[in-house]
Amino acid sequence: MEAIGKAGLQLIYEKGYEAMSLRHLATEVGIQVGSLYNHISTKQDLLFGLLRKHMENLLESLDKALIPAGDPHQKLQTFVAFHVRYHIARKREVFICYSELRSLDPENYEVIVAMRRAYEERLIAILKDGLAQGRFSVADPQVAAYGILAMLTGVCTWFRPKGRLSAEDVATLYTGMVLDAVGDKTPRAASLPGEA
Repeated sequence: MEAIGKAGLQLIYEKGYEAMSLRHLATEVGIQVGSLYNHISTKQDLLFGLLRKHMENLLESLDKALIPAGDPHQKLQTFVAFHVRYHIARKREVFICYSELRSLDPENYEVIVAMRRAYEERLIAILKDGLAQGRFSVADPQVAAYGILAMLTGVCTWFRPKGRLSAEDVATLYTGMVLDAVGDKTPRAASLPGEA
């Protein structure tokens, strides 16, 4: 099943959900089309499984990353760095989760959207907590969260592993931009990527 998932992910990334067929998938993994039905019932089942697995991993990994974080400043730093690193490392999954959400059946769509909301709520809670403690100054934590997520996820469209900046450099730069954007009142040393 893992080979089918990997091949399905790559084919949907390359061709798009509508253009990819189960025949393509069977050829890619070297089995007969009929044998696919031992693992997935439909193409929709494959897409939903890929998106659900991505969202489950995303939520679980974020929750683990946030465990050691303390105050809202630390939690926001952790969230930003996690999001940037995770999305850079899983560019195909992220692309499919955004571009193929429209291809899900209504029931499956609701499940994935609820999981996305749960992820957004983690960030909204951090911003609300920082606002309540007087650490951040944002007019609307929900709108701020959406803006932050749009900026952070955008890294998938331009980041190149062999480019000028490493993933860590980008995480550091984005963390500074987000902290500035929310009016973080925690003093911090100014440093640029590459500086100790």
